[in-house]
Amino acid sequence: MQLNFGPDPRTGILRRLQAALIERFGRIIRPSDKRRDPVWVLVHGVIGAQTKTAASNASTDGLIAEYGSWEAVAAAPVGDLEARLQRQTFPTVAAQRLKQCLNTIIEQRGSVDLRHLSNLETAEAMAWLETLPGVARKNSAGVMNASSFNRRAMVIDGHHRRIMQRMGIVPAKADTAKTYDALMPIVPEEWSAADIDEHHLLLKKLGQTCCRPRAALCEDCPAAPDCETARKSP
Repeated sequence: MQLNFGPDPRTGILRRLQAALIERFGRIIRPSDKRRDPVWVLVHGVIGAQTKTAASNASTDGLIAEYGSWEAVAAAPVGDLEARLQRQTFPTVAAQRLKQCLNTIIEQRGSVDLRHLSNLETAEAMAWLETLPGVARKNSAGVMNASSFNRRAMVIDGHHRRIMQRMGIVPAKADTAKTYDALMPIVPEEWSAADIDEHHLLLKKLGQTCCRPRAALCEDCPAAPDCETARKSP
């Protein structure tokens, strides 16, 4: 017999947190015309380690504009790609991973095409993506949520993970994959893919303003009423 312990209280915390963040920062909704092709989102993630979003946007747009197709990008020498990825924090690593990732897709699919993922369940699609070079949980979730796939998958960056840890919603040392696995079962069932995307964007804003890596401003944080760290703060 399976015991029913009722709803997870953390689900209520996420609902209250969402409302508090919207009250503080306003709505942050990704327009439909900003939902890019899944391959564009994949490339953006592969090259984007520790790089500001605007720089990665420009690099990704620049690659497809110059080469005309992702197959042509895959065929380009690593040195040429590195020269075109100088906006990235680690251009050499970005170039190598991008070439490996795109060529792996070509080997498996015949071209750089992710349309087959639309026929898979979200978890299965993410698992396939994570077999590609340079693709981890943040990127696979981004491809499923922030692209035209528009699936219920939580994108988790460093800000998001840190806040969830400080609030006590996930274990203190949980990595991105473990944070994702802990969060997805407690996400309010009524949240759409767009709601989940907005939750991530709001938490990113919170991490840049109040819940900073160092010198967190707990006294002015809208998450404080439900945060274990804030309750312990003098």
